Amino acid sequence: MLEIINETTEFLRSEGILNPAAGIILGTGLGGLTSKIENSIEIDYKDIPNFPVATVEGHEGKLIYGDFGGKKIVAMKGRFHFYEGFGPEQVALPVRVLKYLGISCLFLSNAAGGVNPAFRIGDIMIITDHINLLPNPLIGGNDDRIGARFPDMGEAYDKSLIKKALLIAEQHKIRVHKGIYLATSGPTFETPAEYKYFRIIGADAVGMSTTPEVIIARHMKLPCFAVSVITDLGVEGKIEYTTHESVQYEAAKTESRMTTIMTEMISSL
Repeated sequence: MLEIINETTEFLRSEGILNPAAGIILGTGLGGLTSKIENSIEIDYKDIPNFPVATVEGHEGKLIYGDFGGKKIVAMKGRFHFYEGFGPEQVALPVRVLKYLGISCLFLSNAAGGVNPAFRIGDIMIITDHINLLPNPLIGGNDDRIGARFPDMGEAYDKSLIKKALLIAEQHKIRVHKGIYLATSGPTFETPAEYKYFRIIGADAVGMSTTPEVIIARHMKLPCFAVSVITDLGVEGKIEYTTHESVQYEAAKTESRMTTIMTEMISSL
């Protein structure tokens, strides 16, 4: 694995991606943030050695490097999901490459269904913890040069970054919640019984991504900050017919507020 990481990292450095301060992984319908990146270099995933290629609408499949919030960042416009058929090593590789490019923290976003009755469509939830119901991406052989066999997950989401985000949201009068994100494999949206179960076991929102990337990042001791944009509701009496298109639409409407939070957080690094 380390040899593949190094090969991919060296290719990206040769293309001009040097010393980014932070990495960003953008979820369904949230790729518009990349329009705020200035002096950018864009590379299609298909042109990056060893990279998988995103197959889902709303995940364009580009790595974008440039100036954002006064810092050099590298953004993934589109991510990889287990439901696309990718194995753990394929899901792990992009996050590991971001780390080896030099990022000091990882920012993530996703579109999610809200199971907390207090949530409304369009709300932003700052993730404080997660419940991972996906295959753990660290299953298999471990390379001790990359990270420990049994990484601690006691602070999967960095508390200092969460505190900073809450302050920024308050300053800009942006409505945010804190909550626990639960990840399932997908690609089906949840049944009413599943929504109810997820709420019972402690979830505030449910989606199909993010937790594998956070596990991989924490394996390498990389601090993480993540937000969910609530694009549909899994609350009894409020469940409506959900499509991938409706999720993209609702995510795009909320993106500007998420971008404000992300920009100021990266500026303060």
